[in-house]
Amino acid sequence: MFYDRGMEAATKLSLLTDHMGLEPAEDADLQRPVGGRPSPGQGPARQLHERAPCGNTPYALHQAMDTLTRSGGDPAPTLEAKKHSLGVSQAVMPGGRRIALLKTLLTSACERDCFYCPFRARRNFRRATFKPAEMALVFSQMHQAGVAEGLFLSSGVAGGGVRTQDQLIDTAAILRGRLAYRGYLHLKMMPGTERDQVLRSMQLADRLSVNLEAPNTERLKRLAPGKIFFEELLQPLKWAHELRQSLAPERFGRRRWPSLVTQFVVGGAGEDDLEILSTTHALTRQLKLGRVYFSAFNPVPDTPLENQAPEDPWREHRLYQASFLIRDYGFELEDLPFTSARRLPLDRDPKQAWAEENLAGVRVEVHKAEEAELLRVPGIGPKGAAAIISARRQARLRDIGDLRRLGVLADRAAPYILINGRAPAQQMPLFATPA
Repeated sequence: MFYDRGMEAATKLSLLTDHMGLEPAEDADLQRPVGGRPSPGQGPARQLHERAPCGNTPYALHQAMDTLTRSGGDPAPTLEAKKHSLGVSQAVMPGGRRIALLKTLLTSACERDCFYCPFRARRNFRRATFKPAEMALVFSQMHQAGVAEGLFLSSGVAGGGVRTQDQLIDTAAILRGRLAYRGYLHLKMMPGTERDQVLRSMQLADRLSVNLEAPNTERLKRLAPGKIFFEELLQPLKWAHELRQSLAPERFGRRRWPSLVTQFVVGGAGEDDLEILSTTHALTRQLKLGRVYFSAFNPVPDTPLENQAPEDPWREHRLYQASFLIRDYGFELEDLPFTSARRLPLDRDPKQAWAEENLAGVRVEVHKAEEAELLRVPGIGPKGAAAIISARRQARLRDIGDLRRLGVLADRAAPYILINGRAPAQQMPLFATPA
C-alpha cells in the first residue's frame, strides 16, 4: 500500500503540490474559490450560492477576494488533509463525473526561467524529482488504495523539452502497460514536443494540454521570454489536432482521441480581454480545443514579477463565461460586450450584458425561436434550448412554470422572452445581491 512505503514518496508529493494550484483542475475543482465580487442585480439571494461556469459561487468568489485583499493569502480551503497535502483534490470530468485527481509533477527542477513561475530556474526553494517508474508505481498504489482515481501529470523542463516529454511518456506507458491502469490520465506536453511524441502521448492519455500562458508572442515575452509562442507551444496543439483529423483512433486500440486544452495567465503581461478571447476564439474554432483555462495572476515571491499587483479573480470568472459563449452558445468575438478598454465588464456576466443591449424590446418567442436564438437568452443553455424544442413538439408551453420544469432558469429568461405572444410574469427577488 502507498502509505507503507515510508515518507520519501509522500514528502516528494507534498513538495511538488505546493504550487500545482497554478495548473487547471479539469472542468472545475469545486472546492476552490478563485476570488472576485458578486454582481448587482443578479436576482434572489440564493443565486449567491449557485455555481457559475468556472465552478464557483458568487459568494465564494466574494469571500475569496476579501481574503486576498486583506491579507494577500491563499483563499483555498483545506480538503481532506492528507489527500490535499499529496496533491489530490476533487475534479469534475468533461462528462460531469467527479473524481479524486492527483495533480503532480515528475520534477519541480526546471531549466526555464519564466518570470511568473514558482518553479523558475533561479528561484531558491527545495525541489523534488520522481523517475518515471517510481511515479507510475506510487500513483498505481494510491489508485489501488482508493486515494486517487485519476492523474494529471506535468513536469518542470529538465534536459530539454524533448527529453522531458519522453519521461512523461515513459511514465504513462508504464501505467497503461505493466501496471494495467485504465483510468483517467491528463498529460502535459512540454515546450518543443516533437510530432511523434504528440502521437505517442495521444495513444496514452485522455486529455493533453500545452499552457500557452499568453495570447500572442509579444505578451509571452513579458511572462516567459525564453519560450517561443508558435514553434514551441502552439505547434504541438496543431499537430495533435491534425493527427485527430487524419488518423482513426481505432487503429491504435482507442475508441476516441484525447481532448485538447490550454491555459492563459490572466493579468501578468498587461494583455486585455480582447487579446485573450481572440486567441481563445481561434483555438476553439480552428483546433477544436475542448477547454481553455484562465488563471488570474498572483505574484510569487522570489520571481521578477513578485511586486506586481494580483489580478482581480473576477476577471478570470468573466473570461470563463465568455469562453463558454464562444464554445457552446454560438457567440462570435464581435458579439461580446467589450468596454472601450477592450475588457469585459466585471459587474455583469457577458451574456446578460449582450441581452440587455440586443434583446431589450425585442423579446424571443419560445414557440418559434430556433436553437441559436434561444441560446442567446439569459437562463437558457444548450440543454434548456434542446428541452424547449423537444417539449413544444408535444404540446404548447403555457407559462413560466413549464420552462422551470424543463430546467430553464426561468426568472433570468423572463425579461427577454414571450410565451404564446405574451410576456411572462416575473418574480421579484426577495433580496438584492450585494455589490
